[in-house]
Amino acid sequence: MSFPLGVVDLAFRPDPPETSAERAVGLGFDHIDVVVDVDPATLALPVGCPTAFPKPQPGWCSTPAPRDGPDMWDRTVRWFRAAPGAILEPWAGATVCSVETIQAMRAEVPGLRLLVDTGHVADWGGDPIELLEYADHVQLRQGRPGSTQLHVDDPSGTVDFAAVLARLEALDYRGRLSVEYFDLAEYGWPLDDPLAWAQALAEQVRALMS
Repeated sequence: MSFPLGVVDLAFRPDPPETSAERAVGLGFDHIDVVVDVDPATLALPVGCPTAFPKPQPGWCSTPAPRDGPDMWDRTVRWFRAAPGAILEPWAGATVCSVETIQAMRAEVPGLRLLVDTGHVADWGGDPIELLEYADHVQLRQGRPGSTQLHVDDPSGTVDFAAVLARLEALDYRGRLSVEYFDLAEYGWPLDDPLAWAQALAEQVRALMS
């Protein structure tokens, strides 16, 4: 099995996307996921901010509304219905944060597709394998219940990357595959060296695909 492997631009923060793209190429990545709208010929896709819930745009990835607060489920439904083709990225603190809520949201928004972040799924205690059939984009991180990002060698991690790759191959997956780590301490996700962690995971994923 073999898939082009990219990296999320937040691993290069605070470099701007264009600089991050050049660095990613130098490190052997095939593409880069970005959080702003830049040249689609060289970058994977514009993804929504991972720490907020911007209104979805057709063809963009966006996160669902946070779980807490009034009308958040209905707001998520309205926004994704209004943006056909938008990709939803579930996460542990959001209205959409489990297999059950994903299925419920897909019932509300027929045809809705996902960005499956293995770290986010592990964080809520789920198995990303269950969601890959709905994925148009997959971001790889090690995680465990209660933790979105662990080093790939952390023995407490629950993500089986070999199983993820095998499932993608069985599905004849044609979307993007990227590694993601970031230092967003202000939002509760601190990490001293996200790029080193991303490279370490990339090395293991490439070995599994060789």
